[in-house]
Amino acid sequence: MASVRFRNVEKKFGGFTAVTELNLDIVDKEFLVLLGPSGCGKTTTMRMVAGLEEVTAGDIYIGADRVNDTLPKYRDVAMVFQSYALYPHFTVAENIGYPLKIRKVPQAERDRQVLEVAKRVELEALLGRRPKELSGGQRQRVALARAIIRTPKVFLMDEPLSNLDAKLRVQMRAELKHLQHELKVTTIYVTHDQIEALTLAHRVAVMSKGRIEQLGTPKEIYNNPRTLFVAGFIGSPPMNLLPGEVTDGVFTAEGIRVEGFGHTSARNAVLGVRSEDVAVVAAPGDANLTAPIYSVELTGESTHVTVRAGGRLLTMRADKEFAGEIDQQVGVRIAPQRAFLFDAQSEKRIDS
Repeated sequence: MASVRFRNVEKKFGGFTAVTELNLDIVDKEFLVLLGPSGCGKTTTMRMVAGLEEVTAGDIYIGADRVNDTLPKYRDVAMVFQSYALYPHFTVAENIGYPLKIRKVPQAERDRQVLEVAKRVELEALLGRRPKELSGGQRQRVALARAIIRTPKVFLMDEPLSNLDAKLRVQMRAELKHLQHELKVTTIYVTHDQIEALTLAHRVAVMSKGRIEQLGTPKEIYNNPRTLFVAGFIGSPPMNLLPGEVTDGVFTAEGIRVEGFGHTSARNAVLGVRSEDVAVVAAPGDANLTAPIYSVELTGESTHVTVRAGGRLLTMRADKEFAGEIDQQVGVRIAPQRAFLFDAQSEKRIDS
């Protein structure tokens, strides 16, 4: 297996810079997720590892080898695509075994390995079918099996679950995590879905505008966002972001006052707080603000209650038994020890 290293990597398309100043070490056997919105450079980064895009500047290493000038077929990486990319006229067994056929592996050995890999992804009963006879989840498992059978140094996965329905995505996430744990192959996984990132990754690299905004474990990224972008991108629902100012540790905005930020002062600040750290309170004296309910959404295990506060919407997570009506005035309490302050200009976190 192998590590993957980026050293001052840059990628330009004409006058447009897609990736800039990328320095990243992915350790052997790690599952690293590149997370970000469309156009942030995550897929371009992965394609440079595969050799499908040339590096404009800098160096990429797989193990000890600099691979900038190495042809894709010699990099020993296996890709899994969003579109499955199966041969429609091949059976499942033929699709899975195709990498071995290219290597001229004898038929008997090829059949043995295909069956072994098919069992790992629960496809052994479907080996005689063709892709058109399979569900989306089954097709994706075929694509995974075809990648696994190559026993590569690195797996590269480009939004492999985005074409699946919600139920299948949950199932495939569990299967992917278990497979990577079993196979122990270095994996780079590209997605815009922060739930996938948080549930699958050993570490997450959150990207924006061609740069890594923050790199850390899922817990670090969720509990300790370093920038406004990361704070707003991670979480479902997203973190509440309220512009205002903070003077001697007291944040104020229209109709909002939150104490408990030490001696921090900033004229243009943004208060960030997650929905689980905001609560509806009965006693007005316990509230940081009073506001009308904008919407009430039962999610099953809890209720998302959104209020309109100072021209902004603020969402909190209440008990599933919560009963409230739209336009009803409620008191809202923000836990300052679980809230964050960001500088509105630099968008970096202010540590109190």
